[in-house]
Amino acid sequence: MHVRRVELTDFRSYERVAVDLDPGVSVLVGQNGMGKTNLIEALGYVATLDSHRVATDAPLVRAGATSAVIRCAIVHDGRELLVELEIVPGKANRARLNRSPVRRPREVLGALRMVLFAPEDLELVRGDPAERRRYLDDLLVARQPRYAGVRADYDRVIKQRNALLRTAYLTRKVGGSRNTDLSTLMVWDQHLARHGAELLAGRLELVAALGPHLTKAYDAVAAGRGQATITYTSALGDALVADRSGLEQALLAALEDRRTAEIERGVTLVGPHRDDLTLVLGDLPAKGYASHGESWSFALALRLAAYDLLRSDGIEPVLVLDDVFAELDAGRRDRLAALVSDAAQLLVTCAVPDDVPATLRGTRFDVTTGAVTRVH
Repeated sequence: MHVRRVELTDFRSYERVAVDLDPGVSVLVGQNGMGKTNLIEALGYVATLDSHRVATDAPLVRAGATSAVIRCAIVHDGRELLVELEIVPGKANRARLNRSPVRRPREVLGALRMVLFAPEDLELVRGDPAERRRYLDDLLVARQPRYAGVRADYDRVIKQRNALLRTAYLTRKVGGSRNTDLSTLMVWDQHLARHGAELLAGRLELVAALGPHLTKAYDAVAAGRGQATITYTSALGDALVADRSGLEQALLAALEDRRTAEIERGVTLVGPHRDDLTLVLGDLPAKGYASHGESWSFALALRLAAYDLLRSDGIEPVLVLDDVFAELDAGRRDRLAALVSDAAQLLVTCAVPDDVPATLRGTRFDVTTGAVTRVH
C-alpha cells in the first residue's frame, strides 16, 4: 500500500497544495511551522478520521475558510482508490470513495492503513490512560475497520448513560426519587454490556497478538537493554478472556455492583472507557520509572509493534516518522533506520536533513509556507 497523491484545500496552513508521492522513502524537509506535520496530519485523518494533535476538527480548517477538503489517492494491490473528505466544523463531515458519496465517513476507514510515530507519542508512556486506550482502539480499527462502528456505538451509550446518571445525581441532591432514573439506566446497562463486551474482547485479542511484537521491537530499539511487556488492566479483574458472552455478563454484574457509587458521582464507572494498557519495563511500570531515553524507546516500540502486527496480518501500512530523529540519540537513530528501511512507503519529516540517517534519504521535498516542492 502507498499514497500516490494527496491534495489539500483550506486544510491548516494550506490554501491549496498537491503532492505526488512514490513508494519507498520520501523526506519532507522544512523549518518548524512550515506545514510538514500538517501534511502528515491530513494523511492521518484519512486513516483514522481523527487528528493526533487536536481533539476537535475546528483547528484543521484554515483561518477564514468554512471547510477543509482532503483528497488522497491510495494504491493497494495494483488498484487505486480515491478518498475525499470534507471537514465542516459544527456540522457532519462528508466523504466520498472513488467520487461516490458514502452514508457515513467511517465507511472510508481501511482504505488507508497508516502507522504514525510523532513526538506526541511520548504521552503513550507518560500520559493518561486515555492515550493508551486510543492507541489500542486506533490499531483495532486499522486491523478490522468494523470496530469503528463498535467504538461509535459504545461512545454513544456512554454519553447517554452519563447524561442519565447526571440527572439521577441532581435529583438526589434535591431530595427527589431516583426510581425512574434507575429503571432507565437498566436499559442502557444492557447496551453498555453488549457493545462494551465486543470492544473489550477486541482489545484483549489485540493485546495478546501485539505483545510479542512489542517485546521484539523494544529489544531492537534499545539494543537489548531491558525487556518490555504489556498487560491489559480492567476493573473486571485480571482473569479476563476474550469471550464476549462472559464479558457481557461480567460487565452487567459490575454495573449492578457499582450502581450506588455511579449515582453518587453522576458518571459511568464501569466499562472499557475506564481501562488501561499497562506498560512494564523489566519488573517496574514504565510510567514513573522509565528514564527519558527508555520512555522514547518504549513509545517507538509501541508504534513499531503496531506496524509489524499489521504486516503479519498481510497489511502493508504506510509508515510515517514525524520529526522523530531529532528526538533520538545517534544509536537509536541508526537502529530505527535499520528497522524501517524496507517499508513499502516511508514518510519522514525533519527540520535538518542531517538528522535523517543516510540510508533513509530518498526522494526529498522542501516544505515552505503553503507549498511543497520536490527536489530530487
